[in-house]
Amino acid sequence: MNSRVALYGAVDDELTHYDVDVDHASLIKRATVKAPANVQYAWPHPSRRFLYVATSNRGHGLKADCNHLSAWRIDPHCGALSPHGEPQTLPHRAVHICVSPDGGFVLSGHNLPTSSVTVNRINDDGTLGAAVIQPLSLDCGPYPHQVRMTPSGRTTIVVDRGNAAKDGKPEDPGALRLFHFNNGVHEPLDVIAPNGGRGFGIRHLDFHPTKPWVYISLEIQSVLNMFRMTGDTLEPQAAYVRDLLADRANVKPRQLAGTVHVHPSGKFVYFANRADWTTDYEGQKVFNGGENSIAVFAIDQQSGEPTLIQHADTHNYHVRTFSFDPSGKMMIAASIKRMHVRKDNTVITVPAAMSVFKVSDDGRLQFVRRYDVEHGERTQYWVGMVGLP
Repeated sequence: MNSRVALYGAVDDELTHYDVDVDHASLIKRATVKAPANVQYAWPHPSRRFLYVATSNRGHGLKADCNHLSAWRIDPHCGALSPHGEPQTLPHRAVHICVSPDGGFVLSGHNLPTSSVTVNRINDDGTLGAAVIQPLSLDCGPYPHQVRMTPSGRTTIVVDRGNAAKDGKPEDPGALRLFHFNNGVHEPLDVIAPNGGRGFGIRHLDFHPTKPWVYISLEIQSVLNMFRMTGDTLEPQAAYVRDLLADRANVKPRQLAGTVHVHPSGKFVYFANRADWTTDYEGQKVFNGGENSIAVFAIDQQSGEPTLIQHADTHNYHVRTFSFDPSGKMMIAASIKRMHVRKDNTVITVPAAMSVFKVSDDGRLQFVRRYDVEHGERTQYWVGMVGLP
């Protein structure tokens, strides 16, 4: 078995380690550790010796008044997690985090009740240091949903989704908000907002591993945008725009684009399509249709143009996160919650799950199996694979 890859899956405040067999596209469950609160997102250190985890007690009926960033040591032999140093308090729930390319900082993005970015130093031993004081007040927009650093480490991009028009309230335009990054301190650099940010409801972005290309998912519109980079900023308009859906004519409510990942080879890019709208059926809320798929695009290696090659059924509902092993031969797509589904005149319950796929040489996904995650009303909020050092 290939034991040099570990998978970590978060259900509420539990973080479970799995051994990964890439050749057979299978998992073996190992130990579970308790995080300070419900896991929101996690990101490995470039050395792959540490995992940084954002937690919050945010949830139904909760105040989100317990927010932390914690460090976990990854055992290089087996992938087991153990606490590493003391957690650092965050001012608000972090919806997303990332680690700087040099491994010196963790950046946490916040959207409620105040949009902002917190920067924590990483000490030489991998433990977390205190937050870096920011001398300037940064405009992170109405609803940041991701924070990423460019491969150079000189620019931070806050992915500001904005908000769709609702209940008579006009749309909050979205934008890519760029900040110069110097030793943990941010300064405003640029704002990319085609059409003034209207119809630009971005969720996530990912970078090509070798080319100056950025692939972006527009959550609200279920659309792909590809932007070219110029130095450490972006061109003002998308070079390519593509539909993420297989059947635009039959879009259901709450049809949303999700996260995006460029394949480790740089030859393909993958986007999650999520749907979880329900309707009443004999006193139960049941799935009311929509696309739950991974949209797969081949990338032209000269121009960066994406070409759709597959819509792969996720075999579960509302995939929030998915992850590739470092070789790019295996992908795992994780749904956040169970779903009641009508089958003829009966209702079945489909648990939250991790769906496992093999990745063909042509980039297409081949479904292998799913691992159901029985957790009642709890939420599977993050899953990621890490290659062991």
